[in-house]
Amino acid sequence: MCPAVVRQYPTCYTAYAFLEPGGKLHKLTVPWRFPSPGEIVVKVLACGVCGTDDICPSQVMPCPLPRVPGHEVIGDVVAVSCQETQWKIGQRVGAGWHGGHCATCTRCRAGDYLTCENQSINGVTLDGGYAEYVTLRSEAVVSVPEDLDPAEAAPLLCAGISTFNALRNMTVTPPEYVAIQGIGGLGHLALQFASAMGFRTIALSCDGSKEAMARSLGADEFIDGSKVDQARALQKFGGMKVIMSTAPNAGATENLINALAVDGTLLVLAVEPEPMRIPPLSLLIKRLSIRGWPAGSPKDSEDCFAFVQAKKIKCLVERFPLNKAQEAFDRRETARFRAVIVP
Repeated sequence: MCPAVVRQYPTCYTAYAFLEPGGKLHKLTVPWRFPSPGEIVVKVLACGVCGTDDICPSQVMPCPLPRVPGHEVIGDVVAVSCQETQWKIGQRVGAGWHGGHCATCTRCRAGDYLTCENQSINGVTLDGGYAEYVTLRSEAVVSVPEDLDPAEAAPLLCAGISTFNALRNMTVTPPEYVAIQGIGGLGHLALQFASAMGFRTIALSCDGSKEAMARSLGADEFIDGSKVDQARALQKFGGMKVIMSTAPNAGATENLINALAVDGTLLVLAVEPEPMRIPPLSLLIKRLSIRGWPAGSPKDSEDCFAFVQAKKIKCLVERFPLNKAQEAFDRRETARFRAVIVP
């Protein structure tokens, strides 16, 4: 094996990892490792904190411990193997949920790498970005414009691509209505994407204090669920072709099925901790659909960055130094709007 190509590298670096189920993040000193063929090493400039980072301590998915979490990574390439043909030292790159694919399973053979049966996941099956450096698989790396703020770009690799890519793949065309349930990390981006794509956009929240913010992000209408039944209110607009559920609230989400127009889609993007009860008759009468959507490919993420730049979409973040990784993790559901670790 030929040696890796590098400029400068440390003998070791700092990372924060979960060591046991239900535990807290612990500071680790990680020995430097040169990338193997098919890998690159990136100096982390920013790593978004996502609700699904809780997979490591909660073990809701198989996740070997210890594990460094983080799948919204922006950084600069500092080391590549001599066999690397795509990425070069100094390039600004990123990595999201999709950490690599096997290329041999049924789904990969169909070209659908995002549903690979043996998919690698950054921060879950591979160490992620709560660190000074991260090793990434080359095929899953994303090119990132250097004029984007790394901290604001990092959440686009999960929260951003999940909303942008899902919406552009739905059967809905402007100026039809799209409703966004939840105005948090995903929702504040979904509002901007929907508005910029030309949809008439309705924000749904149970917090009336968010109305001004929602309208500033592109909402044409705001419906406060603490005051009115949101499904009935949406029916007055003729029903929605798409309702995007971006906040984990099974009760609120299941009620919205009644607000869909004929051939409408309930698009569930939040990780709901509780099962939803859906009346089959509603689905049958109006040919309704309930869909999820995996985030996106590296090319999808690059499309998302281009759209963000063209439409001047803003990801709102709270920044935390690496030594406050636990604090950032604890703020994953309450930050306004995304917590980001900036090593």
